[in-house]
Amino acid sequence: MFGRWAPQLGILWDLIIATVVATVAVQYRGHSIWDAVIGVSMAAALILRRYAPVRVFTVVTVLASVQVLLASAVPAAYDVALLVAMLAVVTHARDQRAVHLSGVVVAFGVVVVALVRIDDSWSGSVFDYPYLAEHVAVLAGCGALWLFAYVLRANRERGVVLAERAATAERERDHLARLAAADERAFIARELHDVVAHSLAVMIAQTDGARYVIDTDTERAREAMRTVADTGREALNDMHRIVAVLRGAGGEEDPEDRRRRGLGQLGTVVERARSAGLDVETRFNGDVGRLSAADELTVFRIVQESLTNVLRHAGTGTRVVVTLSVDRGRAVLEVGDDGALGSMTSGGGNGLLGMRERVAVHGGEFSAGPGADGGWLVRAMIPVKEAV
Repeated sequence: MFGRWAPQLGILWDLIIATVVATVAVQYRGHSIWDAVIGVSMAAALILRRYAPVRVFTVVTVLASVQVLLASAVPAAYDVALLVAMLAVVTHARDQRAVHLSGVVVAFGVVVVALVRIDDSWSGSVFDYPYLAEHVAVLAGCGALWLFAYVLRANRERGVVLAERAATAERERDHLARLAAADERAFIARELHDVVAHSLAVMIAQTDGARYVIDTDTERAREAMRTVADTGREALNDMHRIVAVLRGAGGEEDPEDRRRRGLGQLGTVVERARSAGLDVETRFNGDVGRLSAADELTVFRIVQESLTNVLRHAGTGTRVVVTLSVDRGRAVLEVGDDGALGSMTSGGGNGLLGMRERVAVHGGEFSAGPGADGGWLVRAMIPVKEAV
């Protein structure tokens, strides 16, 4: 409520303190004019205690020294200005050395005043000093005030540190949220490309085949159209799943649903590619059961995209060999064909980019380019973890 008025209230409070000290100092004009001048000067200096605490404390200390030399009243009630200046240093000064030094100066001042008040009646014994209890109480009170202000300072600094940590944590959360959103967008883009590109490539190939044989081989045309319908339904289901993720309606099953594609469904993709006119051969070496669900999804999508590229760029009748080898902590997937893929480059295309990103997520290696015996070769190496 008073947050926006805090600076004005602080200035008002400092003016009140300065006015009180000056009023008290004026009451000492009967002792000497120096008491009034020194006291009012101390009060005037206190007005700036929040903005220059060390300088104000220095000025008040010098005036207190002049008071001991010239004024009649030592100590005087307006000497409370020295305590106010000390508290300003403890609570507002940036230099820790000034904070500790202010307490030492005030303690030294109490000792000096005690020495000034020594008279001829004192026997010389500490325990016989007539103002011993008074000065010990003053010294203890000054120490308590210094400690109280120091605790307030420590709590304020701790609050600032905690606020900075909270702000840093919030920035980190925002950064992680943006990274998660970017990862989600990348996932959705890859899934959309895989679903649309592969399904459309198969559907176009099957439709073209059905169009050519519809008059001569009705059964083959009917089978091709069934494949088109099945592929379209599956693509539609995948699209619904991706749209559910976009709408945030995927629920807690989304992580598992993302990985429902694996080696078990690879046969369907291969059969569709064969029905579309490709000669596909699959070879599995090693313990493929060691692949995790995420690894299987990556293998599935790379094979799916590679077969799609063969259909688009090499056409029907191309021979494709899919080899998956799991050995020595890694899985190596190679998809090679004997077609003419002169229109493809190893660095371009959303499909190649998506495959490269999928492999990079696992910390693996990806390459795509002309094969040693012609055609095109896609190779991915994925570090193998235990299946989950």
